[in-house]
Amino acid sequence: MKCRISQVDRVARTRATILKGGSRAFLLAFAALLTLTMFPLGTSAQDDWSAPRTVYIPETGHTIDGVFLDVWRDWGGASAFGNPITQEFEEDGQVVQYYEYARFEYVPDDPDGQVVHFGEIGRELKPNTVFRAKPALASTGASTDGLSRIADELRAWAPLTGSEARIPDSPTRRYIEATQHTIQNGFKDFWEATGEASFLGNPLTEEFRRGDTTYQIFERGKLSWTEATGVAMEPVGSILVKQYGLETDPQSDAENYPWYSEDLFIPPPPPEPVTPSNPGGERWVYINLSSQYLVAYEGDLVVNETYVSTGRPGFDTPTGTYYINSKYDIQDMQGLVSGESWYVPDVPHVMYFTDVGHAFHGTYWHGNFGAVMSHGCINLPMWFAEWMYYWAPYGMRVQISY
Repeated sequence: MKCRISQVDRVARTRATILKGGSRAFLLAFAALLTLTMFPLGTSAQDDWSAPRTVYIPETGHTIDGVFLDVWRDWGGASAFGNPITQEFEEDGQVVQYYEYARFEYVPDDPDGQVVHFGEIGRELKPNTVFRAKPALASTGASTDGLSRIADELRAWAPLTGSEARIPDSPTRRYIEATQHTIQNGFKDFWEATGEASFLGNPLTEEFRRGDTTYQIFERGKLSWTEATGVAMEPVGSILVKQYGLETDPQSDAENYPWYSEDLFIPPPPPEPVTPSNPGGERWVYINLSSQYLVAYEGDLVVNETYVSTGRPGFDTPTGTYYINSKYDIQDMQGLVSGESWYVPDVPHVMYFTDVGHAFHGTYWHGNFGAVMSHGCINLPMWFAEWMYYWAPYGMRVQISY
């Protein structure tokens, strides 16, 4: 059985991962409580930044999120597993996602707490029949050669026993008792360099040839070797996705997620401290679009600050000097620009600063502050939006630049 994963399930798995980080949720809730006193907060901008829990991979048109994203990044990302070629879905009652070279499986009840397993996709390449010896072939010529190669490949799955299994290991050969197969030469070097069984698993076959290429299948992958290219991984995930007829169409809501870059996971540096010279002066805010950072001032005194999310390319937040012209406790927001439409209900603490729809507002649908995400508005963390809503007077100056 195969079905899509609901947004509720995705959020639950992401939340479970975030909670491993400790008391972040408590700190944010406590900060929100402090804002109700209307007392200016200290600088806590680093707490506003958080790495995205879902990223979009433009090369294949799919996202990676939650614990799958954690493991994909920790183990080397695209260089180790390739990019995602399906969305997450349920396969035989288990949440999985296929990558070019792998399949991730979500196992929430793993006794060791390793909730992401690498699927043993190499086993799924096994043919239905395994020859223990070459079958007798009546044909001759080219057809005989083809049948002989097929027989060699099938026979490679047969475990080594007896005298072959007792040959001592050497620098170029190892016998793996767990699966009763050997690893030799370049395949052995690659297997050992990439973590042995922890990455590819143990060998399921001996080496076999097709034309000028030598192959060997492992529990979680398949290696190839040619004299010209050396050892390479074969895209078993892609092979199985095609074999099983799985859906690979790019998802339609890519604009809701930041495009993957390791830069997204590097906390921005804190801003340079500002020495107050006019406390109690004009209330105003400055937004730096390059750093995705907002600073609130009273005169020259910094009274609060936070990371924000401004307009993504094609929906750029305008630069210049503006003024708060209207405020709404809560509002449904919708729009249509360049053929792209959106509708977001119950947006809190809305503060418009242009006559064409640009506003500050609280943001409950993402936490990717520090990265461009919006259709032109300035997305604020929920606690900061509430504070700013009551702190900012009508007509307050808004300064925006790069």
